[in-house]
Amino acid sequence: MTIEALQNRAEQILRNAGVMPVLTVDSVDQGLRMADALAEGGLKTLELTLRTPAAMSALAAIKKARPDILVGAGTVLSADQAQASIDVGADFLVTPGTPAVLAEALAKAPIPAVPGAATPTEFIALMALGFRVCKLFPASVLGGIAMARNLAGPLAELRLCANGGVNEASAADYLAEPNVLCVGGSWMLPKSWLANGEWDKVRNSAAKAAQIVAKARGAG
Repeated sequence: MTIEALQNRAEQILRNAGVMPVLTVDSVDQGLRMADALAEGGLKTLELTLRTPAAMSALAAIKKARPDILVGAGTVLSADQAQASIDVGADFLVTPGTPAVLAEALAKAPIPAVPGAATPTEFIALMALGFRVCKLFPASVLGGIAMARNLAGPLAELRLCANGGVNEASAADYLAEPNVLCVGGSWMLPKSWLANGEWDKVRNSAAKAAQIVAKARGAG
């Protein structure tokens, strides 16, 4: 599949998601419970970060148990991590930043990739490789909505997933920007809820996020 086709798929994934929970898992069981609660609330596209030893196993387990859920491997920092994620069944790849070597590997990957960047220069370099669906990170530090809005003029073809400092209160404002397909965040997964097994709270928070997306898409 060409990078253009894969970027079309990336755009579809992010637009359909609207809000993409970012998971950092301590165990496979926790990852499965998180995915179930989020999906029950209406969020079925997830970014699972590769920040913990359990991450790869959890990704594989979620894909096996819940094939209806799209799981992206997040915090991909190297070509080796990208390949390992593909091998365990990741549906797409997400990076926090994208140096040239990693960008070239993502451009050759057989699944959609959403490379991260923080400056116009970085986005232009990614667009030169065929990417037009990228992650704006860390969004709030970079100016948030104002940053996304200012990128829209010179980089009219660029579409963004805004991550970093986005929360329930700001999600709708980000999604109102024409070039923002999606926002990512972990506000529906506070550590205290996870530690106490309060999956009903996760589910309810996910449902609120799904409602934000529905309203932003004109369906609510």
